[in-house]
Amino acid sequence: MTAKLALENGTVFTGESFGATGETAGEIVFNTSMIGYQEILTDPSYCGQIVTMTYPHIGNYGINPEDVESSKPQVAGFVVREYSKFYSNFRATESLGDYLKRHGIVGIENLDTRKLTRIIRTAGAMNAVISTTDLGDASLVRKAKEFPSMSGLDLAKVVTTKRLYKFSTNGKTGFSNGSLRDKYRVIAYDYGIKTNILRRLHERRCDVTVVPANFPAEEVLKLDPDGVFLSNGPGDPAAVTYAIENVKKLIGRKPIFGICLGHQILALAAGAKTFKLKFGHRGANHPVKNLLNETVEVTSHNHGFAVDPDSLPSDYEVTHIDLNDNVLEGFRHTSLPIFCVQYHPEASPGPHDSDYLFDDFISIMETKTAISHSQIRVAAK
Repeated sequence: MTAKLALENGTVFTGESFGATGETAGEIVFNTSMIGYQEILTDPSYCGQIVTMTYPHIGNYGINPEDVESSKPQVAGFVVREYSKFYSNFRATESLGDYLKRHGIVGIENLDTRKLTRIIRTAGAMNAVISTTDLGDASLVRKAKEFPSMSGLDLAKVVTTKRLYKFSTNGKTGFSNGSLRDKYRVIAYDYGIKTNILRRLHERRCDVTVVPANFPAEEVLKLDPDGVFLSNGPGDPAAVTYAIENVKKLIGRKPIFGICLGHQILALAAGAKTFKLKFGHRGANHPVKNLLNETVEVTSHNHGFAVDPDSLPSDYEVTHIDLNDNVLEGFRHTSLPIFCVQYHPEASPGPHDSDYLFDDFISIMETKTAISHSQIRVAAK
């Protein structure tokens, strides 16, 4: 079935439909990962976005229920050069196309994704529409122009959990071995949290309670956790005002570790500013320099906004920068047990160079102090 992709700048691509039929709109972005399309599709940080995969062949290992990052696909739409209708993987339970169709996600294939990526890189991320029902170019471009901009959108409230819950694996909380009981009590704010982040914390003997994005700071303090985690998530961080206000009340009260949107919310709570990147960072191969130990980490990224380093207060210091464009990728408080990174150390998909950051979180919960230079770990090679 014929499908069309229309950008708000007037460019229209004609391709073939796969997944669900119908029409969808969102901000169109691209991801440079060669694998991990299932994790990308189910990452809540992609809510409201149409994702283009730059790797040309997608779908060849199918879908399995073990590698999802949330309960369902979160993307607004999916764009690939070539969709593999046949898959081969001993864990796969269905094809990518059937999975998207089952969840109502519209996909389009057989278009020039290299050209599309170059347009996004040159003109910047913009709104787009995919449709199998309306094939009129002018009509689709108009719809793309009329769709709300990502700037100013609070999407954390869309993807967050509606209730407090304890994270568990295989239906059980904690560890089955009596000698390895949970040691650290962590409150994790869900702004769009990825399951692999929760797994990383659980592996380190953390008893994790996940709370909604608007959970009051006063209630967090009543629960008296050893640490607070601020998760990844979609949308404009400046629009998540309730989260910013809650984090302000936790600074100096509890050890805090933030990732992605959590990093941006922590920056805003500290008094810094954020801004929208031209086309964002999305992929599993971004080089980041750790300024504290002069090492380079290959990292996984998914963000369209960033923190202005010049706006950070004097009691915070930059710890990581992106070597592609010098965007701020991490900072910490100089004396309080607070730190965060813009990229994804849980790396799903992606490398594990930055996994040490979870160990650093354990260290600050143990000591209730900032990580000292003598404690800084070198990224795994």
